[in-house]
Amino acid sequence: MTPGDDNDYGEPARTDEGPRYGGTRVRLPEDDPYGQARRGPRGPSRSMVTVVGVVVVLIAAIAFANRGGDDSPSGSSTSTAGGKPNATSTEATGTKPVQSKTGGIPSGFAHTRQGAESAAANFAVALGSTGMFQKNSRHDLVDTVYTTTAAAKLQAAMDQAYSADFLARMGLDADGNAPKGNTFVSRVVPVGTTAQAYSAAGAKVAVWYLGLIGMSGTTSTDPVTSSWKTWTFDLQWTDGDWKIAGDTQQDGPAPVPGDDAAATSDEISKAIEEYGGFTYAR
Repeated sequence: MTPGDDNDYGEPARTDEGPRYGGTRVRLPEDDPYGQARRGPRGPSRSMVTVVGVVVVLIAAIAFANRGGDDSPSGSSTSTAGGKPNATSTEATGTKPVQSKTGGIPSGFAHTRQGAESAAANFAVALGSTGMFQKNSRHDLVDTVYTTTAAAKLQAAMDQAYSADFLARMGLDADGNAPKGNTFVSRVVPVGTTAQAYSAAGAKVAVWYLGLIGMSGTTSTDPVTSSWKTWTFDLQWTDGDWKIAGDTQQDGPAPVPGDDAAATSDEISKAIEEYGGFTYAR
């Protein structure tokens, strides 16, 4: 679902500016079809200083991890007497997020807090995809990730929200298709999750994510932009899996924009075609 107004359905805001899913200003290179010039060179930025600091910390962490576990018995995953964790304490658990898929969407999540967080992250990805802009695939997505009761209430409301007029403002035809030679982009990239509440019957999980939306192409007047939002899901354990009973969204938290020059429309289109998504786990 393309993130939008703060409502229980996560529907897009129906304004002349399209859904409230983008909003981060981007600088376009000189050869971009929109013709905005790139900023001239300047001194080291705060982002560069931050990157250098992160690299130094990362190198130090790698050096520590490669010491061979001299401070504790071989194979031990517990902390030493001095309180320093063994390198194995940060290893992946090996727990797979899902064992199967339903309609191309991960399913069969574990009946645990970790499983609920994994489900929420994967649901955000599915509902933020381009499939939400086409009626048939949207109905399948909603029926798959929402409870039966919630899906029955949402379908008509979503059909109204994703109207032909709204699609036209996004540069799509009435069936949700992009013009020939253009690539429509709509993606949700989870950055992190947190279970605000959990029980065997239900969970409230927030997903902090980076969203991408827009039309990439030489004739596009709506370039791909990014936004930061938090999507909160009320999940229920039903029929052996986690399902969405309701959801809300809010803006941010958004980091300070960096100094990266915006890619051209051709570069964005190529990246969207070449780079697939992930199955997310906590």
